Amino acid sequence: MPAELKSTSQGRTMVLTISNPDHRNALGPEMYAAGVEALNAADSSPDVRSVVITGAGGTFCAGGNLQRLLENRGKPREVQAQSIDGLHGWIEAIRSFPKPVIAAVEGAAAGAGFSLALACDFIVAADNALFVMAYSSVALSPDGGGTWSLSRALPRQLVSELLMCGERLGAQRLHALGVVNQVTAPGAALDAALALAERLNERAPNVLGSIKELMNEAQAATLEGQLASEREHFVANLHHANGGIGIAAFLDKQKPRYS
Repeated sequence: MPAELKSTSQGRTMVLTISNPDHRNALGPEMYAAGVEALNAADSSPDVRSVVITGAGGTFCAGGNLQRLLENRGKPREVQAQSIDGLHGWIEAIRSFPKPVIAAVEGAAAGAGFSLALACDFIVAADNALFVMAYSSVALSPDGGGTWSLSRALPRQLVSELLMCGERLGAQRLHALGVVNQVTAPGAALDAALALAERLNERAPNVLGSIKELMNEAQAATLEGQLASEREHFVANLHHANGGIGIAAFLDKQKPRYS
């Protein structure tokens, strides 16, 4: 069966499903391009309020296809570099996408699959899900922003254990460490992610976009710069139509309906 990134709709949520059954949902250049294309379409559609990324057949993603990587050793270095650029383009698209992105993880999230989950705004995982940065186990170093994400989320010593030793961590431990938002029974991660998405879909999309942008900026901003950016976003959102809808609904004890 061919490897593909399937796109479906669940109400106001776009669901992207990694499907590569012959290789445990391993990633490849075609999926990277499809992921960026899907997010571009979701960005321009007012009917899409959030995105869920999941894997088919009870596995989130096994990372890179080792057979393809082995073949690339016999090709010019630019071939692999271009492939990684495609992955990184998808990671950057997720990070800069102005709507919430949720990873729904069943089974293994390995290598670039773990990096992909870390790039999302939320991670919902089944309690038997396993997360592993397996690169060092096959004499490779990480890609997909895994070093960036983990170094900002966890202590250096634990990041060293994950990256250098290739240790596996379960969903429960990552939940205790604050990396996983919600742990579910096996088989229930997608439904829980969709329920979370619907909660987010009820909120003002312009505000969620502002929050995501502010969070991204905060990594490198000075306090002075971040305060100025918060001021600009606050004023813009107050004067947005949704600002009036939200405040009036709160005062009237009514449920707001945002545009």
